[in-house]
Amino acid sequence: MTVESTAARKPRRSAGTKKSPSTKPELVQLLTAEGKRVKNAEYDPYVADITPDELRGLYRDMVLTRRFDAEATSLQRQGELGLWASLLGQEAAQIGSGRATRADDYVFPTYREHGVAWCRGVDPANLLGMFRGVNNGGWDPNSNNFQLYTIVIGSQTLHATGYAMGVAKDGADSAVIAYFGDGASSQGDVAESFTFSAVYNAPVVFFCQNNQWAISEPTEKQTRVPLYQRAQGYGFPGVRVDGNDVLACLAVTKWALERARSGEGPTLVEAYTYRMGAHTTSDDPTRYRGDEERQSWEAKDPIARLRVYLEASNHADEGFFAELEAESEALGRRVREAVRAMPDPDHFAIFENVYADGHALVDEERAQFAAYQASFADGEGA
Repeated sequence: MTVESTAARKPRRSAGTKKSPSTKPELVQLLTAEGKRVKNAEYDPYVADITPDELRGLYRDMVLTRRFDAEATSLQRQGELGLWASLLGQEAAQIGSGRATRADDYVFPTYREHGVAWCRGVDPANLLGMFRGVNNGGWDPNSNNFQLYTIVIGSQTLHATGYAMGVAKDGADSAVIAYFGDGASSQGDVAESFTFSAVYNAPVVFFCQNNQWAISEPTEKQTRVPLYQRAQGYGFPGVRVDGNDVLACLAVTKWALERARSGEGPTLVEAYTYRMGAHTTSDDPTRYRGDEERQSWEAKDPIARLRVYLEASNHADEGFFAELEAESEALGRRVREAVRAMPDPDHFAIFENVYADGHALVDEERAQFAAYQASFADGEGA
């Protein structure tokens, strides 16, 4: 029998039709999209003592973070910022996990963790200074145990792993948490981080916000199994949590951080959520995803579901919501005024520190750029 006839009898199955493991994993959820509290024997203990004040605090955090984020988007559209990466839709994942950390824990963010920065006490104006190009971060990482934003995709997971290994060697009773997205999960740095953290039993929590779109690339184009299952291959647990449920994100992250502090090693938490807006303000999401998908996730809004729960439980009244609305507007005004009071970025700073001893080509490019800038002053570049 020839090779050709064999191939004809047994056609090759395409990658798209190959059977894969179950894609319906258990999703940890404590608060449904309709705002109803559901029981979970494993994770309920981590939020059993939460008070009405703390619940209102979580709601306040999410509302103020969203307001700040919306103001930043508007400022970029008005030419005040060079770029902005919105967190719209991911407030519960960030606030829930951020509030689970202790002051002595160390956080390694990407460039979208504005809610976590809020939880760690970083002034929103400092974040905007970086996106305006007038500072390199604007805060001392060691004052808040919150590292500077990392633009290189996935590299902060290696930094977090190394820091966690150091924490373990020092015998400190603290943990490290590294944030990254579903797109970064495909980076080699993340795979290396998983390997080293597992082998050295590092006290680190890998918190993946799976917002389902790595810019225009959907998650199913990157993985054949749910992201949390990747942890199995490295020898540590992975958990998928409803990333729009602030209570579940709080409980699961508390559990994972306690594992790390007690010497049980790393954990991968996959917060299954959705990026309601653009990847950044330079992106147009309407070119690669439909309105129906976005609308289905807007119905699962993390802020709306907690408000329903607060009202149904008589934990908040109209006075609270009205006061918060006023506080939200005040925050927006403060952020806007702070940004507009910032200086314009130094356009020539990009030529500094390229080479230790200078370089003729850089000098030539600087001179060309200076001439180009000068042309606008005399009308030639208009």
